[in-house]
Amino acid sequence: MKNLLFIATLLLLISSCKPDGKNKSENDDNGETGKKVTDRNLEITTANSYNDLFLDSNAVAAYLDTMAGNDKQKRRFLSFYNARNYQYAWFASDGLTEQARGFYNLYLFDSRHKSDSLPRDQQLKEKMDRLFAEEDLKVSEADKSFVQTELRLTRLFIDHGLEMYEKGYVKRKEMERFIPSKKAEHIYLADSLINKKHKDNKYFDDISEPYRKLKEALVTYVQVAKSGGWPLINFTEKELKPGVNKPVIVQLKKRLYLSGDMALDTLPTYDLALENGVKNFQTRYGYTPTGKVSQQLLKDINIPVNDKIEQLLVNLDRMRWMPTLPEGKMILVNIPEFKLHIRDGEKKVMDMNVVVGKEGHTTMMFTDELTNIVFSPYWNIPESIVKEEIMPKMAANPNYLSKQNMEIVSNGSVPVIRQLPGEDNSLGKVKFLFPNSFNIYFHDTPAKSLFEKEKRAYSHGCIRLAEPKKLAEYLLQDQPEWNTVSIDSAMNQDHEKNVKLKKAIPVFITYYTAWVDENGRLNFRDDIYGHDKSIKEKMFVKN
Repeated sequence: MKNLLFIATLLLLISSCKPDGKNKSENDDNGETGKKVTDRNLEITTANSYNDLFLDSNAVAAYLDTMAGNDKQKRRFLSFYNARNYQYAWFASDGLTEQARGFYNLYLFDSRHKSDSLPRDQQLKEKMDRLFAEEDLKVSEADKSFVQTELRLTRLFIDHGLEMYEKGYVKRKEMERFIPSKKAEHIYLADSLINKKHKDNKYFDDISEPYRKLKEALVTYVQVAKSGGWPLINFTEKELKPGVNKPVIVQLKKRLYLSGDMALDTLPTYDLALENGVKNFQTRYGYTPTGKVSQQLLKDINIPVNDKIEQLLVNLDRMRWMPTLPEGKMILVNIPEFKLHIRDGEKKVMDMNVVVGKEGHTTMMFTDELTNIVFSPYWNIPESIVKEEIMPKMAANPNYLSKQNMEIVSNGSVPVIRQLPGEDNSLGKVKFLFPNSFNIYFHDTPAKSLFEKEKRAYSHGCIRLAEPKKLAEYLLQDQPEWNTVSIDSAMNQDHEKNVKLKKAIPVFITYYTAWVDENGRLNFRDDIYGHDKSIKEKMFVKN
């Protein structure tokens, strides 16, 4: 009866909302003084909403009626959906939103490393594991299972916010702003982020140096945009290189000056200053720094500043869900950068080139812990690869398996097949396991030539390492029985050898197409999986 009375009171508050969705008398419930509920924002419609699915308000009310917890949590729950006019937060018609992936990953990290008080919902975890692994997920408003998962995620989001950030930080309004709800013009969003003094803005500046640095870069790019942008560069030659004298050189120098790659220079000569400016630009965009401007490089140079502002905003939103990096050893892989980084506190230990999943086999974004090294591994071939790639070759050539050093483990409509250890094993001579629902891990590869390419998206989803032995030596340095000789021997056996690390190492897999590096340079990379493109379509109003 108490719950029903509470819901009735909340619904009365909803019915009194103003058409413009604003409540002049609203107070924040932090400290339990106002005990208000945010009015329903009727300005959000299917035409301008961030996501394309909406909940039935009755489903939210029914869930609230069954929801254990105090009145403050219930008010926040209802306010959250009122603020977004009952738009889904965690699903769109094409599946889980990026915010859902980011939040749930953050929750799992915090529940493992920071708080024993966060709720454990094993049923929800199993559901999320299945959804994360689904590449072509389609969501319908009529599917009640998605409705329940949506509402349970919101409950978890509120519990997480109250548990992790309540002390002086997360008020109701800040919590509502965490998840985008409405399309907006990119300069408006940038100005809001830069100038408005929301507590959530200051919070991320305080706890995340990568976020703060990227926001500072946003300030510079907004200033360039408001001053008219940078010039468009055109030339018909295959490339521009040092020694050339052309009027277009002046424009090129101005363009690189505006993006901070060189000092202002008005001489129409491709001199050393311009060569160094081009090299700086190439480094920031992931090219080999040749100092020459090719037609391919020109395409990146001519991307409008407004497009780069949108890219910065997308990545700033993405960074909000990144767990605070722990002290001590850690491994970070940034997928668009094709790089693995090892850090020990503030110290950079090593960087390594990697090959990541190609389109259609996209390496996911998540956080886990590296626990085991497997030397001379079998490759247990995924069923999808067996069915789509290997079985047709077996049908065409009865000797295909033996030639590939493969064997059938068990028969069925789709046989279980593995590749034996050896020089041609697709996993190379060692793999590194961090157990996860995506079956993704680091491994060696016999295809060494791929590491010479600038763009390295070729694998089936796992991450191939350019220097796997070097990583093994680093991870096992505090286990004396494993030295260079014993590691080399273990990598060249005809059977697997599984080694458990004394201490698990945190692994962070990220998807940042814009970030500021340790040298203070703003980096950009290609949106190889189209994640930025998808978010931009949801986030920005297009004129």
